[in-house]
Amino acid sequence: MDWMELIRGRRSVRAFRPEALTRAQIETVLEAARWAPSPHGRQPWRFAVVTTPAAKARLSAAMGAEWRRQLALDGQDEATIAARFRKSHERIVGAPAVIVPCLYLADLDAYPDPERQAAETTMAVQSLGCAVQNMLLAAYAQGFAGGWMCAPLFCQGAVRAALGLADTLAPHALIPLGYAAQEPVRRARRPLDELVVAWE
Repeated sequence: MDWMELIRGRRSVRAFRPEALTRAQIETVLEAARWAPSPHGRQPWRFAVVTTPAAKARLSAAMGAEWRRQLALDGQDEATIAARFRKSHERIVGAPAVIVPCLYLADLDAYPDPERQAAETTMAVQSLGCAVQNMLLAAYAQGFAGGWMCAPLFCQGAVRAALGLADTLAPHALIPLGYAAQEPVRRARRPLDELVVAWE
């Protein structure tokens, strides 16, 4: 596949067909993530792979309890909260596989001043995004699809507890993977002249 075709063709899928992915397909996605650029080559990411129905249900329930609490704080009514939870739950348990990318900072350079340390952390977060993009492209190149859910950022402790992850891991996203049940509606992209703000 032409590389621009691959980039333009990738889409965010929210509903999946039930057929399973093979371990080799999932490992290809993870291998693509492994080759993402990272600060000092430290690869400040780790990945939890969730494929069993019990683990997906446990993860969804743990996240859902916290999400319901936060939506209530936002003033949303119970019917809206229930509907939003149901959609999120279906995205997680309905995907054949879910990858949880986690930020891992233990191997990064340490600085005596907070400004540079914050910059080091920002670089790590940026590289985690690169790893996720590689995963999404690798899924699409293999003929299936993925999505990018940032919900774990709002309930990292719940995700760690549900999956038995170490405190050194900061879950940043869920990447549900599988064959698309339907083609998603794609959002329009801004034209390039709106995005380039300087060119000298």
